[in-house]
Amino acid sequence: MAAPTTGTASVSEMATAIRALAMDAVEKAKSGHPGMPMGMADVATVLFREHLKFDPLAPEWPDRDRFVLSAGHGSMLLYSLLYLTGYPGMTIEQLKAFRQLGSMTAGHPEFGHAPGIETTTGPLGQGLANAVGMALAERLLNARLGDGLVDHHTYCLAGDGCLMEGISHEAISMAGHMRLGKLVVLFDDNSISIDGATSLSVSDDQCARFAASGWNTMRVDGHDADAVSAAILKAKSDASKPWLIACKTVIGFGAPNKAGKSSTHGEPLGAEEVKGTREKLGWPHAAFEIPANVQAAWRGTAARGQAEHKAWTARFAEAGESAKATLAAHAGSGLAPVVEDALVKAKLAFAADTSKRATRVWSQMALEHVVPVMPELIGGSADLTPSNGTRTKHHAAVAPGSFAGNYIHYGVREHGMAAAMNGLALHGGIVPYGATFLVFTDYCRPSIRLSALMKQRVVYVMTHDSIGLGEDGPTHQPVEHLAALRAIPNLLVLRPADAIETAECWHIALGASDRPTVMALTRQAVPTMLRAEVSSANVSAKGGYVVKEAAGKRGVTLIATGSEVGLAADAAALLANDGIVAAVVSMPSFELFRAQSADYRDSVLGHQPRVAIEAAVAQGWHEWMRPGDAFVGLSDFGASAPAGELFKHFGVTAERVADVARGLCAKRA
Repeated sequence: MAAPTTGTASVSEMATAIRALAMDAVEKAKSGHPGMPMGMADVATVLFREHLKFDPLAPEWPDRDRFVLSAGHGSMLLYSLLYLTGYPGMTIEQLKAFRQLGSMTAGHPEFGHAPGIETTTGPLGQGLANAVGMALAERLLNARLGDGLVDHHTYCLAGDGCLMEGISHEAISMAGHMRLGKLVVLFDDNSISIDGATSLSVSDDQCARFAASGWNTMRVDGHDADAVSAAILKAKSDASKPWLIACKTVIGFGAPNKAGKSSTHGEPLGAEEVKGTREKLGWPHAAFEIPANVQAAWRGTAARGQAEHKAWTARFAEAGESAKATLAAHAGSGLAPVVEDALVKAKLAFAADTSKRATRVWSQMALEHVVPVMPELIGGSADLTPSNGTRTKHHAAVAPGSFAGNYIHYGVREHGMAAAMNGLALHGGIVPYGATFLVFTDYCRPSIRLSALMKQRVVYVMTHDSIGLGEDGPTHQPVEHLAALRAIPNLLVLRPADAIETAECWHIALGASDRPTVMALTRQAVPTMLRAEVSSANVSAKGGYVVKEAAGKRGVTLIATGSEVGLAADAAALLANDGIVAAVVSMPSFELFRAQSADYRDSVLGHQPRVAIEAAVAQGWHEWMRPGDAFVGLSDFGASAPAGELFKHFGVTAERVADVARGLCAKRA
């Protein structure tokens, strides 16, 4: 609510409004982080008042500047800004409901909860790496559509913790190498961590560190509005490199007893300290009360951006249909018919090919069909392009300062790659895929989890998916990884068995507009086609299906994924010699199969004994197995040897599967 005063408001008054709302909301919630919002209020006020290009009434305007709060624990800074500037739905009641069930104002900002939240942050460093992806997306689209439609900055507010996290090194190295000059990081240099002074644990010269990675750097007094504004203006005027502006601040600025102390980081100030802060800052207003002149000044900050938005809209109206389609695309956009047709053609072409190839190769061959007809698809790999098979003859490399290409060499930066892809997807206009070995999803996992939490269409192409990779040994052989990935809610894990399923899985992944996908692909060769016939229908979209039906009354069901489906088919042939009729089920996706009706699942799995087969641990498989059913797979790490020897050594063979199936059938007889 607004107090009955009128007039203009100073930068100081506007910043004090942020400090008051932050401490009031944290106090009411009895939890939260008031220190960072109070410390960075001056910097945020200057940014929004004088520089940020935004329109609260059009929060998804494609050419808006992006503001990323990487230090997500200071979420009340962002929520206060969204309320004060007039973003839809962010009312004073939402601020009062901070950290409460069902509110827009979660403890850490969550993408999709409220307009103006550009990404989910909280795990430190993720927002910084997302911002790198957003800045890269801006350059990629600018190279395609020109300055008239795409020309904006990405601002990222990061703290000491963000810069201590290992992902920060990958992100700043990537941004510096790419010369992402429209990226500005505002570093909250307050020298305080939860444990106390940052000197307890870190002594890095952050400006020197960023400079070594190819950034421009500046240091400013974060409480000197003129100095902060001049620094941002300088960064905007020189886009040769990304910018770090180290803003020296006092955490909990204005608190009479706790300012500059770690106690302001992650707990309420307390009623007496809140009272004292109001007195020290000259803010006599009640909790959650904003004077009319201050509120009006904040609402007025949008005028500049709204004028720019109006001019942009006129240019957009004159743009070509392709440009309009690119900028109008959003996370929920489905696949264009031309892409679907390309994947069907790929599938039919594969069906006529009798060669045995690894699914990573079939994947590359599928991309040869897709890339020419899906310009928004941007590929890449973490320095494993030849092994992953992610680059096609239709790709051109994105290079430092040159963004017309459609393939990104991420370098050995798996975590940074995954987080940057989230930023690419969040920005809009781009569908990213990136690759490494499946075992290195361990390095990507925090960002994969956030892809799923934010419902972003990001495709993770993860090859060398089992002991089948052979001689590189157990350090590179994923054993527990499929189970660990399947445990992440809203993540599709696809493990195709042959060429046809690989094409179908690409169709699924690219069409999954509200969830990320992991494609688990083999190093070793698999059959071209295991099913009897192929059509335009995407059978893999069911998640599981009978790939080889029993010739007669079913006696046992063999269920497998990926390369083990062919092994199951061989086991079925062995069982047939003994008069045991086996059906072979391919289950490329637990998640999609789980979504089918119970009747469909029962018709596929049958009521006979079941043997599940996967060159991985058993966790997760018990969802499809009943007491008395059996699993053939691994229970320990792999070893270094040729793939064929490893499958024999660990008992993942057609002969072993047949023996286990015989045993189950004998018990049932």
